[in-house]
Amino acid sequence: MICWRLEAEIFEMKNKEKVSVLFVCMGNICRSPTAEAVFRHYVESAGLSDAILIDSAGTHDYHIGHAPDLRSQQAAGQRGYQMNGLRGRQVDKSDFERFDYVLAMDKANLAILQYLAPRGCKKHIQLFLDYARHHNEEEVPDPYYGGSQGFERVLDMVEDAAQSLLQHIRQNDL
Repeated sequence: MICWRLEAEIFEMKNKEKVSVLFVCMGNICRSPTAEAVFRHYVESAGLSDAILIDSAGTHDYHIGHAPDLRSQQAAGQRGYQMNGLRGRQVDKSDFERFDYVLAMDKANLAILQYLAPRGCKKHIQLFLDYARHHNEEEVPDPYYGGSQGFERVLDMVEDAAQSLLQHIRQNDL
């Protein structure tokens, strides 16, 4: 138990130096892992992997431990984004302390995050598309029940917002 606590404290100290970003949707198998994969690609391409911690989660427990939806993986893969190793997880209260940016894909999940957040942490929670420059929508639509074009649309929106988010973090946090 003591060893685990010491390892956790060291992990927390190392990650305090990093800017941390959490992408959140409902089940963590379509939109948020897509955002995680795209943003991670941009961060790695910019040589900032050591400076930015990236993760994704869902507000619901439907797909804990599951890989991203195959259609998300295929659409992302066609654009060069890797989703290998990503697994669904549910938002935890500790996420509100660990992450500087908690970015919801839509207003329903934003409301859930605001409800779950401890007092004083709400300033870190916002819609991911607040960072988009070329899309006027406020929400990334859930492509789960649609065809492949929905996954392509999600990628377009995510790429736009992810580029701007990275620029914002570079200017304000690094």
